[in-house]
Amino acid sequence: MITRCAVFVIVSLVLLATMNGAAAERKQVLLLQSLGSQWEGTATTIRNEIDRLYSEPLDIYEASLADAGFSNAAIEAPFADYLRALLPNHDLDLIVSIGAPAVRFFQRQRRQLFGSAPMVLTGLEERNVDLAALTANDAVVSATIDPAPIVELILRVLPETRNVVIVVGNSPTEKFWLGQMRTALERFTNRVALSWFNELSFEEMLERAAALPPRSAILFALLSVDAAGVRYGRKEAVARLHTVANAPIFSHSDDYLGNIAGGKIRSGQEMARQAASVAVRVLRGETPGDIKISPISGAPKFDWREMQRWGISESRLPPGSAVLFRPPTAWEQYRWQIVAIASILLVQAAMIGGLLLERRRRQLAETESRRRLMEVIHLNRTAAAGALSASFAHELNQPLAAILSNVEAAEVLLADDPKHDDELNYIIADIKEADERATEIIARLRNLLKKKHADELQILDLNDTIGDALHLLKPEATKRGIALKIDRATTALPVRADPIHLQQVLMNLAINGMDAMANCLPEKRLLALGATTKEGAAAEVSVSDSGAGIPGDKLKQIFETFYTTKQQGTGLGLSIARTIIETYGGKIWAENRAAGGAVFRFSLPLCKASVA
Repeated sequence: MITRCAVFVIVSLVLLATMNGAAAERKQVLLLQSLGSQWEGTATTIRNEIDRLYSEPLDIYEASLADAGFSNAAIEAPFADYLRALLPNHDLDLIVSIGAPAVRFFQRQRRQLFGSAPMVLTGLEERNVDLAALTANDAVVSATIDPAPIVELILRVLPETRNVVIVVGNSPTEKFWLGQMRTALERFTNRVALSWFNELSFEEMLERAAALPPRSAILFALLSVDAAGVRYGRKEAVARLHTVANAPIFSHSDDYLGNIAGGKIRSGQEMARQAASVAVRVLRGETPGDIKISPISGAPKFDWREMQRWGISESRLPPGSAVLFRPPTAWEQYRWQIVAIASILLVQAAMIGGLLLERRRRQLAETESRRRLMEVIHLNRTAAAGALSASFAHELNQPLAAILSNVEAAEVLLADDPKHDDELNYIIADIKEADERATEIIARLRNLLKKKHADELQILDLNDTIGDALHLLKPEATKRGIALKIDRATTALPVRADPIHLQQVLMNLAINGMDAMANCLPEKRLLALGATTKEGAAAEVSVSDSGAGIPGDKLKQIFETFYTTKQQGTGLGLSIARTIIETYGGKIWAENRAAGGAVFRFSLPLCKASVA
């Protein structure tokens, strides 16, 4: 049993793989790590990668040199005996040593322990490799660590730096690196003041780091054992230093990220993965000495949070630098949400644009439809005037003939005796009356034929509109032998509409009524126009005839466009009448009279304003 004086080594041996075949057929691998927990992450990565890459039966053992920071060759032999006792019947197929102390231990004790077992050396800087001790059974996966580029980096990003503090421990390994760093940094002595913390306890280091002069920077190199002989975990040490330091910390390992501003950072995980890859190649039969891996070097990496704390401008970083821990931008953090929202907004914008375009098209279509409707309405009025033209001509002939007779009579009187003043005055008055009558007929016809480009709305009395329509219809009624009857309301019927449009509606309904009485006996032909109010809210106009009436199944169809029962009809008259009435907020319908014939009615809302 190993006594307590051999505290140089605390060994933890764990069997991690289960047996999946005969023990003799399984590969045996030993992982030996330095400095206890400091290499646990690397060892775990190597073990997991080997398990992932190597599919054949495999047993992996792991041991740790907890006190490898001290050098005491005298007590290495008991530890070697202890390992030999733990693995008495195992011929190892591969040894993976992690960290410089473990490498040096195996190189010194190799023959006594495991003879010619192949070995992969990793977790060390290339200068820690004793090239003379390497054999064909050794493969090396190392790193290169140079403090000079880190100091150069410090002066680049913080050009006003005047003092650089180097934190390094006091173990044999750290003393070796102290000499290496002094040589490497000698060229900076004329640019900055270099301070070395290797002869201080860690508590003294913390006190000095908290009171550094302005324009200082800290280079954390390595600290496992301080000058007082107290051991520290590397991550623990740099974390405590970061808490109190009044200057930014730079280093070389990604183990320190989160507590340093940046540096030439090498990846321990990358080295572990490469070591596992080399280990698998050896297990598959390759000669270790033939496997050459270039040393892993660091790349410039920086902590965005520390950059903000110490005022390090991103523009001063070397090209290709990685900036870590930068808060994600809104785009990076909510990319898919932004894309989704933008897509929704684009779809909505497209829909809104489409709706606006459709609205514009509809407005144009409605304008065009209204223009065409006005054209049709005008043509309908023109057709109605054409149908009444013979009646208008007959009506005009009477006043024109009277005018001619009066003029001839005046000529005779003047020829017989120029002094017929009374007779001439009578003749002139008669001529004037006949002329006014003819003028009125022509004016009404001109208004009927007037082309409307827009609704000329005005408040008018429906009684007056019915009277005007009656004057236009009277000649045709006389020609056809139809008696006209008008029943005006006792009060004014103010409505807002175009008077010509309403005259057109009345004429269309009246002419339809006249046509319906074509086969009636002369004494039976009666066309009645009436107007009244309905509950004081609407005016109702009726046009009734004494014809044959409308078939019951046709009452709802007669207002449809192009529907007609006349041989020469267009089917537009009643359709246009409905369009005009509905445009002014009214409604129109037809009924059959109990006494025979049909009656057409339409209603319009009354206006509150009085008729002027």
